[in-house]
Amino acid sequence: MEALAVGAVDWMIESARGAEAGHTLYSGGAGVVLALLEAERHFRDDRYGDAALRGATDLAAAIGDEQDCSLYFGLTGTAVALRAVHRLLGDDAADRAADQALSIVRSRFDGQRWGDMFELLFGNAGIALGALHAGDLDLAVLAVRPYLDTADPTPGGVNWAVRPSPPRSHHIAHGTLGIVYALASVGAAAGRDDLIELALAGAADVVSRDEAGPAGFLVPHSDPPHRPELIERYSYGWCNGPAGDAQVFRLLGNLTEDPAWTALGDRCRHTVTHSGLPRRVRPGFWDNNGRCCGTAGVLALACDRHVERGEPLDFAQMLADDLVSRATVDADGVRWSNHEHRATPSTLEPEVGWAMGNAGIVRELLRYARITTGASSSYAVPWPDHPATVQAAFRNPI
Repeated sequence: MEALAVGAVDWMIESARGAEAGHTLYSGGAGVVLALLEAERHFRDDRYGDAALRGATDLAAAIGDEQDCSLYFGLTGTAVALRAVHRLLGDDAADRAADQALSIVRSRFDGQRWGDMFELLFGNAGIALGALHAGDLDLAVLAVRPYLDTADPTPGGVNWAVRPSPPRSHHIAHGTLGIVYALASVGAAAGRDDLIELALAGAADVVSRDEAGPAGFLVPHSDPPHRPELIERYSYGWCNGPAGDAQVFRLLGNLTEDPAWTALGDRCRHTVTHSGLPRRVRPGFWDNNGRCCGTAGVLALACDRHVERGEPLDFAQMLADDLVSRATVDADGVRWSNHEHRATPSTLEPEVGWAMGNAGIVRELLRYARITTGASSSYAVPWPDHPATVQAAFRNPI
């Protein structure tokens, strides 16, 4: 598996040079830089650190031209990557560039938001998490404060209008649970109980929408359905399904020590492991290998549960083996292609980035390799919306 990862990182470096993937955390340079830092720490190979420094230089040079301020598609994600380069490689220029990016983000705040979207990938919640990750607590509080005034009461708790159209989304990428994650994280860091209480009310709304209890947990994508001609009603990955929901419940459990959140995480796991993934059981069901929507994101959760709960690695191994089996390996290197059953040809071009491509997959495969050898259970660079694991042996009994 490590040999496969080497080929995947090398392909990513070569393919990212001169590519049109851009500079974003989602699909471009910022996500690639973080994956290179992961590879540098794992293999202790300066080639990857040097490539990360080159990537950071490119990111810094593009700051003045970037109009988007979000975590996954703009300057906040750039700041996260640059700060990581400074912390791991000691590059002071990257540190100064991260400050510059966050300063521009702060200057563009209109008093409530940075754009039409009001969630984690594009909006305030992600900017708050990225700022917190990069060490700017004041900006993080500034970003989440508007959620206090815009929460709408529901029969189960509260939720928010996250886009200019009527549908309310429920999960981590674009919906209530992404806002919950930001409120809880920033509230804990700032000592703001009001933010944590609002986070719990948002989580309660999502829990009230479960359609798979009592053993499982499955909540629709959105209500009323957002773009139902394109988006399936139920998903299972990190972005809009129980694999991501479980991460939010894990965070809330760590913060509150309430065993109810642990039980909800168990129910998410039940649904994910009984869904049939990573098999492609029907057209459109499981066509993605990546970290955002696919197998790599589920592998992250499976490894988290092994570390925190002492669960066997059987499910994680199945996911890792599936990623290995789906890799394209040839003279050009190693990469993964996703599948779109509604398009012709259905096999999509491989990508370098975090969300759908090599950067996100490599990061999870390397962590899995470290866990299986007993080397480490952590990442070289934590992710802004992925809670750190608490070793099972050191957790309080529930």
